[in-house]
Amino acid sequence: MGRSSIPIVGITVLLLCCCLVSFSEAEYLKYKDPKQPLNVRIKDLLKRMTLEEKIGQMVQIERAVATPDVMKKYFIGSVLSGGGSVPAPKASPEAWVQLVNQLQGGSLSTRLGIPMIYGIDAVHGHNNVYKATIFPHNVGLGATRDPLLLKKIGDATALEVRATGIQYVFAPCIAVCRDPRWGRCYESYSEDPQVVRTMTEIIPGLQGDIVGNNLKGVPFVAGKNKVAACAKHYVGDGGTTKGINENNTVISYNGLLSIHMPAYLDAIAKGVATVMVSYSSWNGKKMHANHFLVSDYLKNKLKFKGFVISDWMGIDRITSPPGANYSYSVQAGVSAGIDMIMVPFNFTIFIDDLTYQVKNKIIPMSRIDDAVSRILRVKFVMGLFENPLADQSLVNQLGSKEHRELAREAVRKSLVLLKNGKSAEKPLLPLPKKAAKILVAGSHADNLGYQCGGWTIQWQGLGGNDLTVGTTVLNAVKQIVDPATEVVFNENPDSNFVKSNKFSYAIVVVGEHPYAETFGDSLNLTIAEPGPSTITNICSYIRCVVVLITGRPVVIQPYLSKIDALVAAWLPGTEGQGVADNLFGDYGFSGKLARTWFKNVDQLPMNVGDKHYDPLFPFGYGLTTNSTKY
Repeated sequence: MGRSSIPIVGITVLLLCCCLVSFSEAEYLKYKDPKQPLNVRIKDLLKRMTLEEKIGQMVQIERAVATPDVMKKYFIGSVLSGGGSVPAPKASPEAWVQLVNQLQGGSLSTRLGIPMIYGIDAVHGHNNVYKATIFPHNVGLGATRDPLLLKKIGDATALEVRATGIQYVFAPCIAVCRDPRWGRCYESYSEDPQVVRTMTEIIPGLQGDIVGNNLKGVPFVAGKNKVAACAKHYVGDGGTTKGINENNTVISYNGLLSIHMPAYLDAIAKGVATVMVSYSSWNGKKMHANHFLVSDYLKNKLKFKGFVISDWMGIDRITSPPGANYSYSVQAGVSAGIDMIMVPFNFTIFIDDLTYQVKNKIIPMSRIDDAVSRILRVKFVMGLFENPLADQSLVNQLGSKEHRELAREAVRKSLVLLKNGKSAEKPLLPLPKKAAKILVAGSHADNLGYQCGGWTIQWQGLGGNDLTVGTTVLNAVKQIVDPATEVVFNENPDSNFVKSNKFSYAIVVVGEHPYAETFGDSLNLTIAEPGPSTITNICSYIRCVVVLITGRPVVIQPYLSKIDALVAAWLPGTEGQGVADNLFGDYGFSGKLARTWFKNVDQLPMNVGDKHYDPLFPFGYGLTTNSTKY
């Protein structure tokens, strides 16, 4: 008995001491106290971190290889969903929240409990997710010239992304596309840097308006209903030779600063949290290895204090072929100033390589500390330490009626009327809603996937109407016309069918098939077959309006004389009603070309201000009509 009483007292004292120590220890965890100044929290956490924990923060891995155990074991700082990477086909927002929270649980169970940040390509709405609102791609939004609209789209996108538990979007793309042969041209707002600058108003929509005395370059994210944004792709991605994706941008330093850099000044001024580096090169130097532009210019001269992230396997592409000398790529990319590396799969190889290089003083610890400080700054600023886990309070925001109405408005404002009547005295538009019989035709008239384009549900996009929820142009026409009007749909009618049916007029919807990135590079820029034959078979015999569903200007001059009215609808997304709203006069056309429309591809590249400027439709062109609704 006597022996047992001593240990009990000892245990009591020991427990008391432990409690006092834990209370004492809690007082010194300054990084967990949101009342502490931002830099105090960063320094406090950084000094507690091991090299292993620091390098883990610099790693972003794909959802497919992420598990709670992986997050915990390797201290992973970020996870992403690449194009089409989802928890399950047609996954609900609840399923997304569950996925993100499971992975976050792994991060929070680590020694220091540093939350991970989950990123996704929400480039025209929350485009990976079933039932999300899909807004027009940037090429259409540039035609609106409406920065307030862009801000509203950013706000709606942030809510839909947060509805799925995700806190970070790889958007906006602020490329200045100088050649429509580029497969990513639809991700660019304009060929004109000034238009692109105004469209950066989407950033405060995504992240919130800066309040208080936010220091220049310091990221700003206004709480758990907003997301961290990403200005991409730094820098010159839209200026490559012949528009070849990931290629070389040959331009002087002054040219780079005057054309491709200005929108980054606006993005940084608006508190953008992250910047993504471009696959492309500048005068032969890979951007992922460009210390001068990433560290000296972006970080030091522009005073950007958020983190710089690589593109998908971006450091691998520093060498040719990709991955030929991975150790060199790690050294070159991290030394250039990239803070977070989108690995996305073989993360242990990257971790081992970087660890070796730091331990052997190939990469200095100061570079690691800079990277981790920047990553932690974004996480602290956006409140991830206080609110690391998502809930289901926003799930009803996904694809909400309000957001779809906003997308419909964006479609209306993005449409550019290029021709209206074979003579100005006899305009075709607006179309009468009351007609005996009308023809709707074309490969894109009843195809939601074509209407949305690339970066929709899948990376390359999809054809058909089963990919998500929305309204095709055909269904929009059926909804808007008079109930007595007969609507006949024939995807590709022959001329005999057209001549024998006594149609009042025809709506022909044709264009490009979905694509993304290199798969969209094109040297001919033609409308996909059977689009040209559909135009010829119909417009040669009856009055027609041709609606182009494309990610850029395409060859149209050979068919223009046959066409009565021509509308550039770009890639309008899920809300096809916006197209019908303008065609039938409920709203007037107001969009203006943010890209020069060429006569033939031999003229390319050709941009407004060039000496030999001879377009089919010039930059800024767009006919207007008045609403007849009232």
